[in-house]
Amino acid sequence: MRHPAYGVLLQQPMLTQIPHRKKEDVVAPNWLTLEAPSVVFEGDSIDLMCQKKKDWWKIQTVVYYRDGKQLQFPDKVSSVSIPRAAPRDSGQYSCSATARKYFLPRSKSSRSVGIEVLELFPRPVLTVSSYRPTEGSPVTLTCETRPSPQRSNVQLQFCFFRDGKALGSGWSSSPELRVPAMWTEDSGSYWCQAETAALTVRKQSLQSQIHVQRVPVSNVSLEIWAPRGPVIEGGSLVLLCSVAKGTGNITFSWHREATRASVGRKTQRSLSAELEVPAVQEGDAGRYYCRADNGHDPVQSRLLSVRVRSPVSHPVLTLRELGPQAMVGNVVELHCEAQRGSPPILYRFYHENVTLVNISVPSGGGASFNLSLTAEHSGNYSCEADNGLGAQRSEVVPLNVTGTIGCRRDHVTARVLGTLCGGLGFIAAALLCYYGSHKIAGGRSAPHAPR
Repeated sequence: MRHPAYGVLLQQPMLTQIPHRKKEDVVAPNWLTLEAPSVVFEGDSIDLMCQKKKDWWKIQTVVYYRDGKQLQFPDKVSSVSIPRAAPRDSGQYSCSATARKYFLPRSKSSRSVGIEVLELFPRPVLTVSSYRPTEGSPVTLTCETRPSPQRSNVQLQFCFFRDGKALGSGWSSSPELRVPAMWTEDSGSYWCQAETAALTVRKQSLQSQIHVQRVPVSNVSLEIWAPRGPVIEGGSLVLLCSVAKGTGNITFSWHREATRASVGRKTQRSLSAELEVPAVQEGDAGRYYCRADNGHDPVQSRLLSVRVRSPVSHPVLTLRELGPQAMVGNVVELHCEAQRGSPPILYRFYHENVTLVNISVPSGGGASFNLSLTAEHSGNYSCEADNGLGAQRSEVVPLNVTGTIGCRRDHVTARVLGTLCGGLGFIAAALLCYYGSHKIAGGRSAPHAPR
């Protein structure tokens, strides 16, 4: 047939008969449904099941969606599960399936189901008793959170961290951790974690900074800690360096004033330290001081004088005669001296273990005294030196006094008698001469002259 205007041949339209659809070929409404819970808590599982109506159609594949995005599950299963649900798993879920009956395919999607994942417990909050504690002071950390009232029977456990390292014994049912003493090395970033006992949900707090403050050392002092009495040569000496205040590791050092060189050094976390000299020598005497330093300016103590007393050695007794020999009436000097020993020294002189005299020497050296000899002074002599650290005795020195008093008396008597005899002889001769001259004169005188 030609069109009158264009002269184009037109074909008659063909009518296509639509085949009659059988009753079972028509897809019934809600043929595919998604079974899922509407509300779950964190840590629970979300179970999804895509089901069809009972008919002759056989499902070949199933695909699940959340908010229109396909979820990665095997495509030949009709039920899946999302373990340990989280709030991010909340959304609109649906499924689609392809089915086949004989050789006829079919594809259908379910209606959407809204699922809400509720918070089991809120994110924990770390609280600290002091964010700027002083060294040595305690600090309490608290991890604050609690389960939802609908799940109040849920058991929680807690763990505290500093710079990524767990503190204390690790996980505990207590939400508190008490640190008995904080030090500068404990400064850092702290946080805590809370999780269910079933290990299904774990949450972490925000980080908090703790800065530990150090106290500078002050009032450094040095004293002799041992012995309580005098420092004796050969014994031990303990010098105690202490501070009134100061935290953290303190470095103690001991110095001698004469050389200013360090004679000892210790670093420890305490307010005092000891320096022990196991065997003191006399050359260790002098003035000492100590220093303490914990990172601030070092502080020095006052000077301490250390006197080392040495015991006396065995004294030596010498007898110095002032005459040619030890004779009665002579004077002998007894001298006792110990070569070593700290003054003052007390010297005792003995004759046959009987004390003669005690002499104290305050500044060193020996002691002497003079003895006028008599016959009784013959015998053994000794001396003793004592400075309070132990008395020492000398060896025995014998003394023999010659020329006794009886012998000398005989000699004197002889001399006296000789002198007397000589004088008497002279007197007798003089008298004889005198009487002889008078007798001659009398013979010549008158007879009546008196005699």
